[in-house]
Amino acid sequence: MTPMQAAAGGAAFDVAVLRDAVLVLAGAYLLSRLTTAALSAFAERSPTRRITIKMFIPVVSFLIYGVAVYVVVGSVLQLTTTQLLAVSGLIGAGIGFGLKDLVGSAIAGFVVVLENTYQVGDKVTIGEHYGEVSEIGLRATTLITPDDTAVKVPNTTLFSDSIADANDGAPEMMVVVEVAVAPDADLHRATSIVEDALVTSKYVYVDDDHPFVVFVEDETYYRTIRGKAYVADLRDEFAFASDVTERALAAFDEQGVETPTVPLESLDHHE
Repeated sequence: MTPMQAAAGGAAFDVAVLRDAVLVLAGAYLLSRLTTAALSAFAERSPTRRITIKMFIPVVSFLIYGVAVYVVVGSVLQLTTTQLLAVSGLIGAGIGFGLKDLVGSAIAGFVVVLENTYQVGDKVTIGEHYGEVSEIGLRATTLITPDDTAVKVPNTTLFSDSIADANDGAPEMMVVVEVAVAPDADLHRATSIVEDALVTSKYVYVDDDHPFVVFVEDETYYRTIRGKAYVADLRDEFAFASDVTERALAAFDEQGVETPTVPLESLDHHE
């Protein structure tokens, strides 16, 4: 074999290896997306098990990508021990010079999944962002905020910011509703109205393990009546709060419960 023929054969091999590697990774991406869509659709058909089913989505995605990388490195590239060590050295150098954030996010993603920090479908606060977890990816977690905005939060936030999980994997969720009354309003009547609005809402979920509570707090120019109760489906969080607030305020008007007015001195201060 001439040197030119050997070079041509090597180039063909390199192209074939690159093609196979791209096909494997592209196939993994498509399989991950299809699996995610199928599990999400199945979860929506089973409301009581929606959170449980969705928690498997990131696990399956990580497994698919892990197998793809193993296939590319082991079967497609067919690296020897020496070559594998060389590639590992290059990867280490890449991590040190520019990929540390990406790898750190991937590691944080694995930590989120393995430690069950939060799950797809949970309502969480990460840093300054609040919303429902729609996806836990290799690089970032996607939150759908109350105004239907998709926010990508880097997984490395897990190591730097606090995380609050409102439902912790359960389909039920506590919702807090606040209404204000004048300082001299009839508190007994007002709290009874808020309590009735809570327990009669079509979204509420009450049993021995999910009680409701109503209490009063004094503010400077008014009193806050705060009601806490659970919804059966966490997606009804804002519908429940709006329903209770609207009906409580309407009952205040009907039964003569005074709501607060802003003092003139407060307006002058803001001006």
